[in-house]
Amino acid sequence: MYDLPLLGAAITVTELEHLRDFIVDENRDLELQDFCVPGALDDDWKPVATRAKELLSGYNGRLGIHGPFWGLHIASPDKEIQKVVTRRMLQGLEVCEFLGATQMVIHSPYITWDYHNLDNAPGRQAYQSVLDHTHATMDEAVRRAEEIGVTMVVENIMDKDPDIRRILVEDFNSSAMAVSIDTGHAHYACGSTGAPPVDYFVRRAGNSLQHIHLQDADGYADRHWTIGEGNISWHAVFRALGELTSKPRLILELRDKAGILPSVEWLRARNLAR
Repeated sequence: MYDLPLLGAAITVTELEHLRDFIVDENRDLELQDFCVPGALDDDWKPVATRAKELLSGYNGRLGIHGPFWGLHIASPDKEIQKVVTRRMLQGLEVCEFLGATQMVIHSPYITWDYHNLDNAPGRQAYQSVLDHTHATMDEAVRRAEEIGVTMVVENIMDKDPDIRRILVEDFNSSAMAVSIDTGHAHYACGSTGAPPVDYFVRRAGNSLQHIHLQDADGYADRHWTIGEGNISWHAVFRALGELTSKPRLILELRDKAGILPSVEWLRARNLAR
C-alpha cells in the first residue's frame, strides 16, 4: 500500500489552516497559490508567507508555489513586456526564497495557434523565435532560480504539441527549468483540439516531468473537478507516471477544495495513489 505515489495539494494559506494535518502528517507535497493572484506581489505578501511558515512548522515535504501568470507571456517579442515578466518572475522567486520553496509553476508560452502555424515560416525560424524570446525574458530568472535552488516548472495551458515544452525546457540546459503537466488542460486539448491523451503527454515529457496538476475534466473545458467526476483515464495516467524516475510532485488542483480528500480516497480505492 505504501509504495503507492503520495498525493499533494494546491491550496491557499487560508485553506492550509484546515488541511494542515493532511499535508504535514505525511509530508505531502504542497503548492501554495496565494502569490499568483493579480496584485499579490505588489502588496505586502510577507504576512501571508510568514503564516504559512508557522503552519508548516515541522514539515519536511516538498514545498512550491504557483508563480505569477495572469496576463504574463514568457515569450513576448516586445522588449518592454519582457522586462515586466522578468520582474514578476523574480518577485515570485523572492517569495520562494523567503518560504524555502523549491519549485515554482509558470505557464507555457505555446497556444493551439502555434501548433498549426509555426511551420508556416521557413525551416525552424518561428520555433527558434519563441525560444529566443523566452530566453530574453527568462534567462535572468533562471540564473536566480539556480542560485536559490528553485526549479521553475512550465505548465501546459493551450499546448496541443506534448513535446514542445520539453524542448523549450531542454534549451535552457538548467536544473532550474523542468516540465509540468496539468491533466485537465491536456484532456481539454485532447477532446477539443485533437491533441494526444493525457498519458501521452506524460510519456512525451519523460523524466523532464517534475510536477503535475491532477484535476478531472470532460475534455471540453478546464473543469478542475474532483477526481472521478470526469472521464480522464486515470489508470493510463498512473501507468505512464509509474515509468518515470523523476518523482514528479502529484498536486491535486481542484476548484472545490472539499474534493481533495475524496479524490485521495477515489485513487486509493483503485490502488493508484494515496
